[in-house]
Parts: sequence; structure tokens; C-alpha cells
Amino acid sequence: MNPQETRSVLTIALMAAFADGLKDERERSAVKRVADALGPDAGFDLPGLYRDVLLAKPDLAQVAAGLQSDGARQLAYEMAVGVCDADGVQGPTERDFLQKLAAALGIGSAAAAATSSEADAIAEAVEVEPAPLAGAAAAAAAGSVAAGAATGTLIGRASMSDAEMDKTILNASITNAALELLPESLASMAIIPLQVRLVYRIGKSYGYPMDASHAKDFIATLGVGLTGQYLEQFGRKLLGGLLGGVGGGLGRTLGRQAASSGMTFATTYALGRVAQRYYAGGRTLDTATLKQAFTDLLGEARGLAPRYREQIEQKAATIDTRSLASLVKQG
Repeated sequence: MNPQETRSVLTIALMAAFADGLKDERERSAVKRVADALGPDAGFDLPGLYRDVLLAKPDLAQVAAGLQSDGARQLAYEMAVGVCDADGVQGPTERDFLQKLAAALGIGSAAAAATSSEADAIAEAVEVEPAPLAGAAAAAAAGSVAAGAATGTLIGRASMSDAEMDKTILNASITNAALELLPESLASMAIIPLQVRLVYRIGKSYGYPMDASHAKDFIATLGVGLTGQYLEQFGRKLLGGLLGGVGGGLGRTLGRQAASSGMTFATTYALGRVAQRYYAGGRTLDTATLKQAFTDLLGEARGLAPRYREQIEQKAATIDTRSLASLVKQG
């Protein structure tokens, strides 16, 4: 892809992010931070592009015309679908935007529907509730959490043992880092649902009546916007030439593991550890404390990622991108 096509793809991605208005200011701020962070790597003024999309409202047909190859057009559509599904299944305004985008890109209705269906299946998979805690374990967890809430100390006891909790968080981090290595754009769509699923499972293990919305709100409270995070993952892969449609492939991506896959490992690991601390403490930690804990743990987790590089690469080699929804459900 040439610089013009890269710019067009990123423009479409940002337009998709604003398709529903991004009413949540936390999410809008997260997208802006991504534009600022990726700007120097883009080779053009990406923060300025963010402002143009937000204020000037570019013409979709003109932007789509900047994509010359079928691969670039398909990639742009997949990216837009991923952005729209990052915070849950597409809403009416997002579906309308995607229909107009498919027409502007010349993507047939059947192909467009297949891509949207796959993305929706991944987004929906996180909503499926895992098996409930056994009665005795749930009662014990609820009782210990109640005590923790009263004292403000970390005395909450999960239904999972410490070893099981450690394994759950580490396995989720390795899986997400492996997904980041894969060249298919759909692979990145499963990362956020798996993070939501991780927080869900941790809260559930401490006896809290969790749902996906609660887990998403917890992640957003830490300053990790769902749409913003997906844009960052995609942007790094696009600008680094890691996507299949841009000449990527697993062999090529391994050399960039520290920059992209390692960051995804660290984010997932830090999310899991902060969630563990939050629910074990009876949900008594305030927003500022949670954000600081996440920042501290993110720094530590970045140093851990290289230690698991071999396991991440082995995991990447076993993931079937045709079964991503099942992967999320199992997470």
C-alpha cells in the first residue's frame, strides 16, 4: 500500500469510530490519544486527520476513491467493521455507515454481510455467560468479599485458587499477544472481547453478579477505551506492514513482536491483575487508584512479555481464525 492508501484506510477507520457519535468522552479521548501516538509513525499528520474527520466530515466516496487495489478496499472495510464492533455489536447508525462504505468501496453485499457477520459473532461471544459458580463456592466468595468491602482490605477469596488465577491471567495475555501476531485483521477483533471476558471471569470468581457491560465499564474506567484500543492495535499493524493485505504473514510479524504483540500482552496482563486487586478488595478502590495501579502494572508487564515470546509464537501457530468466536467463548 502506498501512503495515500494508508491515509485513506486510517481516515475510514476514524470515520467508523465516529459513526455512532462516540458519545462517551472517555472513548473520544482514547481515540485522540491513539491519533497522537501513531502520528509520527504514519508519515503524515494523523492528529490533523483526526481533527478533519471530527470537524470537517470528509466525503466517504472521495476517501474510498483513494484506494486503488481490491486488497486495500477489503482491508478498509474489515477495519471499519472492527472499529464498529469494538464496543459491542453494531448499532443502527454503525450499520448504516457500513452499508454506505461497502457501496462506496464496491464490495458486494454478500461479502460485506459475511465480514460483518463474523465480527458480530466475535462481539456476541463475550455476552454468553459462563457456567455459574457452584453454590458453596459462590456463597463463600460472596461472604469473603462482603467482609473485604467492610474492612477495605484485600481479604476477598475467589473461587479460583491463586495458581488458577495466575494461569487464567497469563493464558489470556499469551492468547491476545498471539492474536496480535496474526496477519488477518479479524484476529485483532477478538482481543478486546477476550479482555472483557477475563475481567468478567475474575469478578465472577469473587462472587459478584457480573455481565459484559460491567466488565467493559471497568476497562473504560482504567482509561483503556475499547474503540481506541482497537484503533491502536490496527494502526500499529497497518503502519508496520503486518496485515495480510499489506504483505504481512506470521513469519514477518515475529520480528515486530516487542512493538505490537508485547504491548497487547502487557495491556491484557495489567487489566487482569488490576481486576484481581479490585474485586479481591471488595471494589473499594477509587478511579485514581485504579488508573495508577494499571499504569504501574502495565510497565511491569512490558518487561514480562519477552519472557513468554516462545509460548506466544507457538500459540499463534495454533489459532484458527475461522473459529475466533469459539475462542472468545472458551476464554
